[in-house]
Amino acid sequence: AGSFQEAGVIQQAYNLNFPLHVVPASRAQCPAWSAFSVSSPAIVLEAAEDRPEAVVVRLYEAHGSTVTAWLQPSLPVKEAMLCDLLERPLAQGRLPLEQQGLRLSFTPFRVLSVLLLWSH
Repeated sequence: AGSFQEAGVIQQAYNLNFPLHVVPASRAQCPAWSAFSVSSPAIVLEAAEDRPEAVVVRLYEAHGSTVTAWLQPSLPVKEAMLCDLLERPLAQGRLPLEQQGLRLSFTPFRVLSVLLLWSH
């Protein structure tokens, strides 16, 4: 019912195409944990590519809207910067680390790549 945004079509498509896999584990309770969270349902975190002491996170705006969203990493980040699609840091691309995480601004269907360097 409603628009594709209200119906959660994009999330349902990801659920269908990338189902969770059940892995046997001990019966001990483990707290839920995620390496990243994003504050807006319009923003999709598509990929995270691992590098030594860094990761590149690629996100895109999927609802055709202009939105500011927060990317909250659960890992210790010492520096963050925007990079191009070839994962080269952009001039003036440094992102301030704030309490809420990293503030990212999106225009309709914009793709952003963010290079995160780990702290030791």
